[in-house]
Amino acid sequence: MARSTARAPRPTYRCAECGWETVKWVGRCQECQTWGSVAEGAGGAAPGASAAAGPVTRPAVPIGSVPVSEAAFRPSGVPELDRVLGGGIVPGAALLLAGEPGVGKSTLLLEVAAQTARTRRVLYVTGEESASQVRLRADRTGGVHDELYLAAETDLGAVLTHVEQVRPDLLVVDSVQTIGASGVDGVPGGVTQVKEVSAALVRVAKTRGIATVLVGHVTKDGAIAGPRVLEHLVDVVLQFEGDRNSRLRMVRAVKNRFGPVDEVGCFDLGPDGIRAVTDPTGLFVEHQQGRVAGTCVAVTMEGRRPLLAEVQALVAATSQERPRRTTSGLDGSRLAMVLAVLQQHCGIRLHSHDVFASTVGGARLVEPASDLALAVAVASAHAAFPPPAGVVALGEIGLAGELRRVRDLPQRLAEAARLGFRTAVVPAGPLGRDGQRDAGVPREVDGMRVVAVPDVWSALSGLRLVERPRGRRDAPGPGPTRLEVAEG
Repeated sequence: MARSTARAPRPTYRCAECGWETVKWVGRCQECQTWGSVAEGAGGAAPGASAAAGPVTRPAVPIGSVPVSEAAFRPSGVPELDRVLGGGIVPGAALLLAGEPGVGKSTLLLEVAAQTARTRRVLYVTGEESASQVRLRADRTGGVHDELYLAAETDLGAVLTHVEQVRPDLLVVDSVQTIGASGVDGVPGGVTQVKEVSAALVRVAKTRGIATVLVGHVTKDGAIAGPRVLEHLVDVVLQFEGDRNSRLRMVRAVKNRFGPVDEVGCFDLGPDGIRAVTDPTGLFVEHQQGRVAGTCVAVTMEGRRPLLAEVQALVAATSQERPRRTTSGLDGSRLAMVLAVLQQHCGIRLHSHDVFASTVGGARLVEPASDLALAVAVASAHAAFPPPAGVVALGEIGLAGELRRVRDLPQRLAEAARLGFRTAVVPAGPLGRDGQRDAGVPREVDGMRVVAVPDVWSALSGLRLVERPRGRRDAPGPGPTRLEVAEG
């Protein structure tokens, strides 16, 4: 009797947290580093297996004959969200909104559902709260409308039945980790369940042209919980950010198939709901009655929007062998680099001082364009002398003490001039034909004087915050550099 040569499929082991697969069991997942999450799963397909050709849903047509009216943007009623999405919500698009617990995801989506219900039908499915709890929030925020339907379900089949009966134009599922599919292994929120639930909802959104918004949980590291395939299935991934000590909330597009990914929307989360903030600069800048030492205003870019943020610094003498370097809202490595440049090229000795640096209003400055403002704040705090009133500083500091150009300089200067600042200190441009280093930098923007400087020492000396270090002949001065002398 002939012995069969077909081999049984080899079992695979899958991580229950991230979906990582391996051919042998291990105690710790090599992808997400979780202990005890790897278990035996279903075997793979037999070698050589292939799918047969089947019927198509609709024939292929030239791309020029495909209508674009079906994918036109529809306003959501929340201008800041439309700004991030590129104009609105596209019918049939699947959106994923992720954020930390308590940041206001449900409040924002309830506001979007209420505004959309003024013109179109909306179905809001909640799996984390009861219908009465959502109704209480809607009463507080003014989100009760006749075309806003509410359902509290945790079963995928029941959710699909509600979609069949209501036939909404917008579907909100809060959240995808709480919905479970019957007949699928695992508990709701697991890798297998999240993949099945999200795939089913995205499939319904595409076939019926229903815009679908899914709420996703995040891990303690800030990453979206569940398998990575969830972010690949949806069309748009939005990150909802905010500090618990501040009312400011930001929506940032991480992935967007229909628009830009560098836009940011600002919101104010209050007791009566969430409201769009079209001009959030006032939240990050404190208007003092007089000049204060240790402060400087920087101009940062959040997406395509320029924002002004105030940087504060405190320098205090210490007797400890290792002085403290503490930051809040700033990058600690950038502060260490700025302090080294100030000591080496400006003669500001801070090895026996504690340095504390922070931002106002919970702003977070991560781009290098805020280096000069941080240097001005530290030098002002060390000298106990405030910088001139109405001054903004922007520029990246190099290790040689030079100032490097920053992107979107015209937009930053225009925003500072609009808010009434009188002087802007910016990096000097390249050498022009006349031998001037500030070629390409405007001298004035809407009544605001623009001062271009080549290095950090020139900026601090122009603001009267530093003097030439004694005993150093190579210290930079207000005169021309060697390159300017040679070419001039």
